Amino acid sequence: MDWHLRSGYVVLALLAFRIVWGFAGTRHARFASFVRGPAEVVQYLRTLGDAAHPVSVGHNPLGALSVLALLAVVLVQAGTGLFANDDILTEGPLAKLVSKAASDRATTIHYWNQWALYALVAMHVLAVVVHRLRFGDDLVGPMIAGVKRLPPRFAGEDAGPTPWLRAMVLAALAAAFAWYVTTRI
Repeated sequence: MDWHLRSGYVVLALLAFRIVWGFAGTRHARFASFVRGPAEVVQYLRTLGDAAHPVSVGHNPLGALSVLALLAVVLVQAGTGLFANDDILTEGPLAKLVSKAASDRATTIHYWNQWALYALVAMHVLAVVVHRLRFGDDLVGPMIAGVKRLPPRFAGEDAGPTPWLRAMVLAALAAAFAWYVTTRI
């Protein structure tokens, strides 16, 4: 359980970082650049069978929904874990702030939400594999490096250099937030 708790604290820090990065990050990492309306998602779904599948500079419309769904499910998992208990020895760092009944509800949600998380992760990985095999689109490399090779018609669409200093400062602040929430509240 010690590793479970530590992992949860790391997830909380990463989640805080990604949410902040969604507003202050690079051009294509910002929510405003990739969250699209239902019409664009439906239009994108219609192209999945086409030989000339559209190239997305950042997240495609369906990928954007996946990002939001993963963030929401991971937020529920981390949030409920803070208040959960195992009725034996271990409880989340904030469980003492709520009633036993509320902690038990958080525990139940934490347990069942893991299945939603597994399903979304599996769908996400499957989508990455399909994009690689069907469309030749490498989605993993750009996620890690922050740089995506684009066809010439997208000249000027790159995000520019990654602001590593800003990313490190935001990551440190996210880690400090997770540390504060899990040890000081």
